[in-house]
Amino acid sequence: MDRQLEGQVVGYVRVSTVDQNPARQFEAIGEVDKLFEDKLSGKTRMRPSLEAMLSHVRAGDWVKVSSMDRLARSVIDLHSLVDGLVADGVTVEFLKESVVIGPGTNRPMDRLLLTVLGGIAEFERSIIRERQAEGIGVAKKRGVYEKPLSLTPAQIDIIRQRTDLGVPKAAIARELDVSRSTVYNALAGRGRYSDA
Repeated sequence: MDRQLEGQVVGYVRVSTVDQNPARQFEAIGEVDKLFEDKLSGKTRMRPSLEAMLSHVRAGDWVKVSSMDRLARSVIDLHSLVDGLVADGVTVEFLKESVVIGPGTNRPMDRLLLTVLGGIAEFERSIIRERQAEGIGVAKKRGVYEKPLSLTPAQIDIIRQRTDLGVPKAAIARELDVSRSTVYNALAGRGRYSDA
């Protein structure tokens, strides 16, 4: 698709953990004017670089993402993010899926692909979660399972930052889909978060 650029080319990259390597995504996106990278799960929209990217882009900008599942993990979030960007005059390109959606490029086939491919990715994640639950069940029966922490160190840092800004802890807990006691324990370094 030919691009008629007025603004910047912006890249967004996301890996789920700090241990994962985003090199494949960098290569797919190529050269950009500004790059935003998150090393957090896509389960939540509360990702620092995603928020920074959404604040940074302006009408005429072109956002490149290696694949849909890097931007969002649910069809609802995917549509919400893309629709918000397009409403602001920003074009979004998903390289793996060859889908471009933006003002003046809003083809019905791209919208269909956004929904269908986003739905397939969401389905694949649910199958993975189902298999994971089965594996956890087997491990529990053998007595070798310990539940992982609900929050990553990066999320705990975000909680501290948002708390310093005066955001209520209950609101932060809702955003992260954890209990308020988890937020309080993480902030205080209590229980399983004493080493976090």
